[in-house]
Amino acid sequence: MITVRKSSDRGHADHGWLDSRHTFSFADYHDPREMGWGPLRVINEDRVRPGQGFGRHGHRDMEIVSYVLAGELQHKDSMGNGTVIRPGDVQRMSAGTGVQHSEFNPSPSAPVHFLQIWIEPDALGYTPSYEQKSFASEEKRGRLRLIASRDGREGSVTIHQDADVYASLLGSGESVSQGIASGRLAYLHLVHGAVRINRVALASGDGAKIEGEPALTIVADEDSELLLFDLG
Repeated sequence: MITVRKSSDRGHADHGWLDSRHTFSFADYHDPREMGWGPLRVINEDRVRPGQGFGRHGHRDMEIVSYVLAGELQHKDSMGNGTVIRPGDVQRMSAGTGVQHSEFNPSPSAPVHFLQIWIEPDALGYTPSYEQKSFASEEKRGRLRLIASRDGREGSVTIHQDADVYASLLGSGESVSQGIASGRLAYLHLVHGAVRINRVALASGDGAKIEGEPALTIVADEDSELLLFDLG
């Protein structure tokens, strides 16, 4: 079964400096029907104005993955990390027993556009940790490139959960396929473009909850970018 989550049905918060779309319940947006999908708890599509950002704040017991689409995001945290995240980069922060961090758009003129993803860990109380890796467009073009996994295989960032996260760039007419093991869930988030997943159509910003589908075939009807989550 494939259930489409339309982009226009997502929660929306406009704070002036931040424009955010919430796939699942988050902050002041609450929908008891949209509390996540398996261990996938948050997909926020955030746009932050130049020179603005999230001040220092805390998290615990969550796997937080940031995926930058355009612009730059400057990260600082209480573990001593200070980095800039650019398109193609994947940042993973395991909040564990507690971490403080800030995320800031350092540009004086260009907005930053990124996805903030939260995945619930498989246990509480992990030691906080940080990881950042870059995945070139060529690695994602025409295929599903693993970018996050429990075991860090294929050079992906490592998360404390039985979840595989794939990124893909598809040209018009291209397709990819993926098997989903029995008992597992999947979720597809279409960053932009137009695709059909097992003939179910998705447009930019749409998502799809997937359950009981042993195999997925994703066909792009125009140039598209997507993330696919395979969830235990």
